[in-house]
Amino acid sequence: MGHWLPRAGVAALVASALAGCGSGTGGGGDAEDSASALTGRGPITLATGKDNNGTLSKIIDRWNAGHPKERVRAIELSDSPDEQRQRMIQDAELKSGEFSVLNLDVVWTAEFAANRWIARLPKDALDTSAYLKPTIEGASYRGGLYAAPWTSDGGLLYFRKDLLEKAGVKPPSTWKQMKDACTKVLALPEAKRMSCYAGQFEKYEGLSVNFAEMVDSAGGSVVDDRGRPRVNSPQAVKGLSFFTDAFKSGLIPKKAITFKEEEGRQAFQQGRLVFHRQWPYQWSLANADDGSSKVAGKFAVSPLPGLDGPGVSSLGGHNLAISSNAKHKATALDFLTFMTGERMQRENLLLSSNAPTRSRLYGEKDLVATYPYLPVLKQSILTANPRPRVVRYGDATAAIQEAAYRALNGEVTPEKALAGLEKKLQGISNP
Repeated sequence: MGHWLPRAGVAALVASALAGCGSGTGGGGDAEDSASALTGRGPITLATGKDNNGTLSKIIDRWNAGHPKERVRAIELSDSPDEQRQRMIQDAELKSGEFSVLNLDVVWTAEFAANRWIARLPKDALDTSAYLKPTIEGASYRGGLYAAPWTSDGGLLYFRKDLLEKAGVKPPSTWKQMKDACTKVLALPEAKRMSCYAGQFEKYEGLSVNFAEMVDSAGGSVVDDRGRPRVNSPQAVKGLSFFTDAFKSGLIPKKAITFKEEEGRQAFQQGRLVFHRQWPYQWSLANADDGSSKVAGKFAVSPLPGLDGPGVSSLGGHNLAISSNAKHKATALDFLTFMTGERMQRENLLLSSNAPTRSRLYGEKDLVATYPYLPVLKQSILTANPRPRVVRYGDATAAIQEAAYRALNGEVTPEKALAGLEKKLQGISNP
């Protein structure tokens, strides 16, 4: 979330009826969204978050070298996902045509499709069977494909392999096992100044992700399969309670209430955490041999733990979509297929550890040798929560963040937080 690397979004708040919501009139397969509308060739732009590591510009250079008359210019927006989204919505509502292709967080795709801010793609635009199924679902709306899955993401449990082995414990599959493992590991002399666990707990989008995982990994759900809020349940109370209790007991350090991805990454790399819930991008950075990481070669990853067994990740990632106001939609479509092709996805993985959306890459021996976490990541993505189909997305995630943050801070009990959240979501999720 702090840059263009993929990040996930809010809990799976799936609305079953979106027609008439927001400023749009609902998705559909009419002539406006048909393949025949994707015409026009020439230069295009890509609206995206910050390209902080230069990977995106390198890949765009590959395209531009072969398409001198259809060059792509990246327009880098704010580091803040919320500000990126607002800027893209502003461009769509003004019909300025400044943006040709949008680099959308997977959780925004349904909202943009419902409001007709992005064009529906032709049925044969992509070989959807080559992609991980959840990534295609996240790029679809009402049976139509509205974007090309560019990157995916799933939560992983990073752990200090060296310390677990010395303490004689295995990677945990449940929260209790993680707690028991920490008791043994933190008793080691090497772990004197360490804490047990951290995730993303600051009041921002990452907290919505972590909250969803707390609920789902305890057997609950934020909504049912018809989009009705079901967050005020015994299972959700158990999930949230484990983490509120963990803050009270010190299992999670107090400072972690301020952690986003980068604060937690720094804490893990500096050797201050035994366990860390994080995205795949941390792997390469934590293994850096330039002296920036104290844990290079000392950690591994496993699936997220849950209440009674392996947990459930929220699905993250980014989709590339064509703005409905783009002048050169045919070029934009070719650019989408280029960017999400196997070659460029492999290059994106090698350059920045971004998780691919094409299934075959997860089984390539040379890639697995370089990134041993790929099999675990694939399973995390395949079992991840489906992303939301919500038009009032900003309102939903704000409500989730407020409730979860107050509970983790001890301002309200988990029971009270969840009861209040369900009431708010009932109003937000109803079209």
